[in-house]
Amino acid sequence: MLEDPTAAAPHLAPPSSWPATYPQGYAVVDVETTGLARDDRIVSAAVYQLDARGTVQDHWYTLVNPQRDPGPVWIHGLTEEMLASAPRFPEIAAELSERLADRVLVAHNAAFDWSMLAREYARTRTAAPVRQRLCTIALSKELGLPLPNHKLETLAAHYGVVQHRAHHALDDARVLAETFRPSLHRAAETGLRLPLLACQPLTEWSDGPAIGRQRSYRQTWRPSRKRPACPYPNPGRYEPGGQLVQGMRVAFSGDTSVDRELLEDRAVEAGLHVATSVSRLTSVLVTNDPESPTSKTAKARSFGTPIIDEAAFMQLLQDVTPAPPTNR
Repeated sequence: MLEDPTAAAPHLAPPSSWPATYPQGYAVVDVETTGLARDDRIVSAAVYQLDARGTVQDHWYTLVNPQRDPGPVWIHGLTEEMLASAPRFPEIAAELSERLADRVLVAHNAAFDWSMLAREYARTRTAAPVRQRLCTIALSKELGLPLPNHKLETLAAHYGVVQHRAHHALDDARVLAETFRPSLHRAAETGLRLPLLACQPLTEWSDGPAIGRQRSYRQTWRPSRKRPACPYPNPGRYEPGGQLVQGMRVAFSGDTSVDRELLEDRAVEAGLHVATSVSRLTSVLVTNDPESPTSKTAKARSFGTPIIDEAAFMQLLQDVTPAPPTNR
């Protein structure tokens, strides 16, 4: 029987009545990557499977050949030579899926781990069997834990969990499992609604133009992609039930089923202005999770900005009204 490494972690006693709305199982995940850009790849992955109350059921770890330079070796410690004989992502996708299926994905900064997994699956023309995710940073904030910052090492210190190898996927996942269990029990005891977010699998993906294999880590870490300025004036807000008009300012929030940059490209091609934030000038916000507590959705509500989902936006993109002629 697999030893439960969370058993020694400090935690509250199980509540007498566990919330019926809580998930039935969790997959605590950590991935190490070649960088943070949309075309970066996973070099290692670990999953700790937990039951409904956070008890460890199993754990799994693998290296992954990213088919390119490994990026920040000084962070994850994985060299090109070490990864050369490792399986490629398509070779481990099925086993990884078995570990994730029917569970809530738990990660520290879960949006990142989810986006990397979603992109890797999309490259194989499949989808990750994940429908919800839970970020332990968000959970710590909801619990009001007295943390000076929200680094994993700080959360580990709060619960007295010892980290042996930072930035090693298996050890990071272990530490996260050990810290998640007491947080989960504290949330259950207080009746806290878990900050679960929907995961939208990618249905279309493109890595874009090929880039030299030996590019520097600096280039992959902070990619820049400048778009030409929208040539049309902003005609104002989108009227629900109407059509989009060239020049409208469109902002996006949360996961999309079509890769975000592809979606933005289509918006630009249609003559729309893609905005990186929401302001009083924003014409419409596109999100599949309008109830998520993001700054963009909060601002959209405060400004009265119309909110639509991705499917509606894709439909509207098929018939965008041309910008009215300007008087010269």
